[in-house]
Amino acid sequence: MTTLANDLDIRSARPDQLVAGATGDWEIIVGLEVHAQVSAQSKLFSGASAAYGAAPNAHVSLVDAGMPGMLPVLNRYCVEQAVRTGLGLGAKINLWSRFDRKNYFYPDLPQGYQISQFAHPIVGEGTLNIDCDNGETVPIRIERIHLEQDAGKSIHDLDPRATYVDLNRSGCALMEIVSKPDIRSSEEAANYFKALRALVRYLGTCDGNMDEGSMRADVNVSVRKPGTPFGTRCEIKNVNSTRYVALAVDYEARRQIEILEDGGSINQETRLFDVKTGKTRSMRSKEDAHDYRYFPDPDLLPLELDQAWVDAIKASLPELPDAKKQRFKADYGLSPYDAAVLVSDKDSADFFETAARGRDAKLVNGWMTVELFGWLNKHDKTLAETPVSAERLGELVDLISNGTINGKIAKDVFPRMIETGDAPLVIVERDGLKQETDTGLIEETVDALIAANPDKVEEARTKPKALGWWVGQLMKATGGKASPAVINEVIKAKLGL
Repeated sequence: MTTLANDLDIRSARPDQLVAGATGDWEIIVGLEVHAQVSAQSKLFSGASAAYGAAPNAHVSLVDAGMPGMLPVLNRYCVEQAVRTGLGLGAKINLWSRFDRKNYFYPDLPQGYQISQFAHPIVGEGTLNIDCDNGETVPIRIERIHLEQDAGKSIHDLDPRATYVDLNRSGCALMEIVSKPDIRSSEEAANYFKALRALVRYLGTCDGNMDEGSMRADVNVSVRKPGTPFGTRCEIKNVNSTRYVALAVDYEARRQIEILEDGGSINQETRLFDVKTGKTRSMRSKEDAHDYRYFPDPDLLPLELDQAWVDAIKASLPELPDAKKQRFKADYGLSPYDAAVLVSDKDSADFFETAARGRDAKLVNGWMTVELFGWLNKHDKTLAETPVSAERLGELVDLISNGTINGKIAKDVFPRMIETGDAPLVIVERDGLKQETDTGLIEETVDALIAANPDKVEEARTKPKALGWWVGQLMKATGGKASPAVINEVIKAKLGL
């Protein structure tokens, strides 16, 4: 659990993050416990498949079903994935850790306990940097990462008189990534969740598929008057999108402020976020650690790691988002905002690098984030489903850069690339879309415009902005295929500018 104790209070909210109430300003305090399912072929303590989407109870071993006498066997790869995540966060890797039993009853927990880590987690303190909308980069401290097994799933809507239990998820490896209470707004909470998802996807330790339940957050929220001790927190369980994280924080903070300003007190409890109403509602009173009767699991020895093994994992880490963002700014001349947008998703970053290699990177970024992403969003598709490959987008930018086509023509070529799958040069040559660079034709058009519009000639000589009219007329006369550079050159020469 995230501990909201005063000795952890190292951040104050910015003035623009304070929430106005009837009695003055309030400060939001947030900590997240993110459950990230480990990307692995099998479960944490059994050889059953951890794949998503099988028929109910198709991936259940005798260990997962809690059958008497079944002993857990620790999955080495899941341990490696947890270590890799900790290293990606710059966290301390504990060479000695221990598994405990967390005891509670629920129908989808057949053993009657969850094997988790309590007092001695595998990963200690680290840091995750998040980008805020105001351009500021904020470090959020990580308290710990511990490994634990997931529970099954109770299904309540198949029968009005019965609950069905699917144990496919039972025993899957989870990393619980616990932040310290350093987050001070709904925006920061959403950006933290987004940044953490990007990190584990870069590392390959969690697929981050929130719609499949492989990444979800328990959001701890409290409020206080600035400069006073932390208030009583409420935990909002199983929030599974960045948008819902932000909405849940905003609603819960306002709910608590209203209660306190009316003279009431906050009850420490677990709540749920209702996506239909945008409100949180009470689920149960909050348990403390002693309610779970933690004790060392008698079937598992303490976990001891070799430092050389940890060092080898560290040496194998890929380039991570923070480093990639700095490189994109330095190597490609991108703005901090554009670089942050691209590296927030590994697929987007890889696509950009392939398209931009040896080309005008800023032009590639514009076509990718505006035209391509715009089309994908409109058609509710992901980058993995793009009809235009990175190589093809790069070829389109080449045609703009070498003067074969201009930007206006490119916007005609792009939808044809989507529709046909053809290379941009094939489309340009087949459909007669090459840019017009014949100065003779352009000169003739300018001469005709001068003869018909003497008043516009004088206006252009006294008002430089009036040149826009001439450019527009020439583009119209040439069907948008004239080279803007040639047009400007000929107009200035003809008008004596």
